[in-house]
Amino acid sequence: MAEHYSSFERGGRRWLLQRLTAVFLIGVLAFHFMLLHFVNHAANITFAGTQVRMSQVGYFATMWLFLVTATFHGVNGVYNALVNQGIQGTQKTAIKYLLVVSGLLLVAQGTRVAVAMTNLV
Repeated sequence: MAEHYSSFERGGRRWLLQRLTAVFLIGVLAFHFMLLHFVNHAANITFAGTQVRMSQVGYFATMWLFLVTATFHGVNGVYNALVNQGIQGTQKTAIKYLLVVSGLLLVAQGTRVAVAMTNLV
């Protein structure tokens, strides 16, 4: 029988961060769903309305934290899934840095778009 290995050691830091980010994402997704599907119906969503919402500091901060958290959660999950598949050595290092750079670029571009949709700056 093959040895089972998981990069998510129960109780470890990566395991805990993956679970904490999942809980945060579920909460923000519920907020987003309620706001944009029950408070404001999808047919009434406009770019101007989005600019108004994004110009509120609390809403902007929530959406930006959602971006950062979702990026971390996804990148961490992909990396750990690949580790669980057995990548090692140079491949593992290259994938790690590729995912880190990709995550940082995603957060940078998402931040640029979010800031462009506000009148905060």
